[in-house]
Parts: sequence; structure tokens; C-alpha cells
Amino acid sequence: MSLTKRNLEGTFENAVNTNALFVGVKISTRGSIADEVIINPRDNFNDKLNYYRKSYDEDLVLKTYSGIKIIGLTFGNSYDDIECDFENIPEGGL
Repeated sequence: MSLTKRNLEGTFENAVNTNALFVGVKISTRGSIADEVIINPRDNFNDKLNYYRKSYDEDLVLKTYSGIKIIGLTFGNSYDDIECDFENIPEGGL
């Protein structure tokens, strides 16, 4: 199952509603061996959500380079929470 922009927005909304400290975004980049994880702190939620909305298409592929795609989303109160959730997402995506 591929993620969509609706999943992205829902993740940020759930993070805000539960007062989570972080949103984690897992990124697959063509040509890279391993996926990357970006951890956004609560103070940046609005700005980062607006950035993702503007920069990624409906299927969460970067508009300026199709080799970058958001493949995982989660939120939590620690880096460990984010890491634990992403351990269940295989390299290369869902």
C-alpha cells in the first residue's frame, strides 16, 4: 500500500491531537542503499507540513525529482518511538 498526501496530513493532524513531540518521515532516494529518516519537532509541524504539501505530489513523490519518495510516516514522543515504528517498514518502502 502506497502512502498519499492524505496520509501525510493525517499523520501531522494525529500528532497535533495527541500532543506528540515528533513526526517521523521515511524517505527513499533512488541510488541510495538505505532509506533516510527525517524527524520533525513539534515546533516545526506547521511549516514542515506546508513544505511537504507544496513539494510532494499526491503519491508523495518529490515534484522536482521523481527519485525521492516518502515511504513512511509516524509520530511519537521520542526518537526511539520513531525508530521502533520504522523498524517495521522494510528498506525501499511499504
